[in-house]
Amino acid sequence: MRPSLVRSLILGSTSAYRRELLARLRIPFDVVAPEVDETPIANEEPRQLARRLAMAKARAVAVRFPQAVVIGSDQVAELNGETIGKPLEHAAAVAQLRRMRGQRVVFQTAVAVVCEATQFAQMELAQVQVLFRTLEDFEIEAYLLAERPYDCAGSAKSEGLGIALLDSIDSDDPTALVGLPLIRTCRLLRAAGLILL
Repeated sequence: MRPSLVRSLILGSTSAYRRELLARLRIPFDVVAPEVDETPIANEEPRQLARRLAMAKARAVAVRFPQAVVIGSDQVAELNGETIGKPLEHAAAVAQLRRMRGQRVVFQTAVAVVCEATQFAQMELAQVQVLFRTLEDFEIEAYLLAERPYDCAGSAKSEGLGIALLDSIDSDDPTALVGLPLIRTCRLLRAAGLILL
């Protein structure tokens, strides 16, 4: 007989991508917006920003639902040590992809799991190295018009047509690039006491 879950699970995120990824685990969960200020701190490195925001999101929801296990996650794209955020509109996405063509971009994806009732709080970081092709301007325009990835750090969706922009992806946690590193998430959820299988 399959044991029951130890605690309820909450995804502290408004991201549809993270919600779809977590649903792959086939365990019930709720979604709650974390309402966290995502403004970087001066001189904050991309990996530090991702880690800080992942934990801040998890804690912001966990204090409201102290009996639940809460997942927080954040992703930051890094080009030559500089943070590349979500473009939000077309012109910014064009500029991002022009800067990244022929370049290696590191996507820093942090995941944190918090349970206030048990005082559990752990976090992991997954790094994904992505090599962009040397893109022509017409390819950039065609891609952006087709997929409109303006809510994605780095202006590309690897799980969609954006894969055609890339030469290679190097990661030990392949879902990290989409926004939630499921291998690390599973490890943290088990450590927090949830039964996954």
